[in-house]
Amino acid sequence: MSKTKVIAFANNKGGSGKTTTASNVGCAMAKLGKKVLLIDADMQMNLTLSLFDEERALGFAESGKNLYTAVKEERELSEFIVNTDYEGLDIVPSTPLMSSVEFDLFTKWQREFILKKILAPTVALGYYDFVLIDAPPTLGGWVMNVMCASDFVIIPVEASPWGLFGLANMFDFINQVKSIAPRLEVMGIAITKADERKNYFKQTVEALKDGDVARLFGTYIRVDSAIEWSQDNSRPVVAYKKYSRSAIEYTKLAKEIIEYADR
Repeated sequence: MSKTKVIAFANNKGGSGKTTTASNVGCAMAKLGKKVLLIDADMQMNLTLSLFDEERALGFAESGKNLYTAVKEERELSEFIVNTDYEGLDIVPSTPLMSSVEFDLFTKWQREFILKKILAPTVALGYYDFVLIDAPPTLGGWVMNVMCASDFVIIPVEASPWGLFGLANMFDFINQVKSIAPRLEVMGIAITKADERKNYFKQTVEALKDGDVARLFGTYIRVDSAIEWSQDNSRPVVAYKKYSRSAIEYTKLAKEIIEYADR
């Protein structure tokens, strides 16, 4: 029985492509034969909406079959897992009520480890090869929870003039988390929304390489209209248009992640 690897996708800057990366990497991993559990830890519910239409997503939010209920009541996460339309890919949905999770955590004992505790039985079972957590674009107690529950963190960074904004704060925060969760490892930075014709793409890559803050994944996710069309249809692009440029790139990135995690 293989050990389940838990990976957080996090960036305190919005618009980094974090949720799209988590969704498509997860779906690509499933297509590669891995069993994957996605956890939507963001009140915006975009990860849930990348796999279900709005009616079904809101149904999970209203029924209590979601992450917020699990965290607030400290119940095993396995009770809240929902099957998707894709073989080998499951999800714990989110809800707008996640906006108050920081308040609910405040009075809990060892509050930084609540998610780790309720996820632990699922990890121990070893059924899933990977658990991928989509963190909200903030730095606080809930994101600390997400990272404390994870083995690795991947930081998607948009190749834009503002893409690197706040990245130093992100690494300062990760270092704080490692003081209580020393096993957490930054797996790497994944460059998204790349346009190799633009100077700022080269500037982003050079700045990240010169800064030597973390390794860069070899696969860049380039700008592709297929991603927007897939989002409009509540499907990952690797399933919606599997021969598109972005689908091929997300699959390559998924292979990179699997190889690194299994090293």
